[in-house]
Amino acid sequence: MEQKRILIADDEEDIVTSLQFTLEKEGYECLTASDGQEALDKAKGEKLDLIILDIMMPKINGYKVSRLLKFDVKYRGIPIIMLTARAQEKDKNIGKETGADEYVTKPFEMEDLVQLVAKHLSKEKSKVEEDANLHIQS
Repeated sequence: MEQKRILIADDEEDIVTSLQFTLEKEGYECLTASDGQEALDKAKGEKLDLIILDIMMPKINGYKVSRLLKFDVKYRGIPIIMLTARAQEKDKNIGKETGADEYVTKPFEMEDLVQLVAKHLSKEKSKVEEDANLHIQS
């Protein structure tokens, strides 16, 4: 089975390191980005299965990265988990409006985030199997 690829985009190096360590231990391949432009470039240049995206990053904020990806038919299927210190309801609403599939606030429980990642990657697997079954039945 092919290893799932996750992009971790956050300008806080300690968060990136701990996420990468934990997710790689779970069997995922992780790529990292430390600013929004790098995240957008990697999202468009690599085959990704999921993105963990901070909002407050240099160059381009996470809201804009999410919007640019989710409103492009080529990338809209990639689940995005926003991981941010912005905890107000209006921030969560903006996250949803820009296409985030999940909105997690810092500080966060690593185990909960790992479960969210697994949930979205198994959903993706189900969708691929569903699509394959549709083609077989046609």
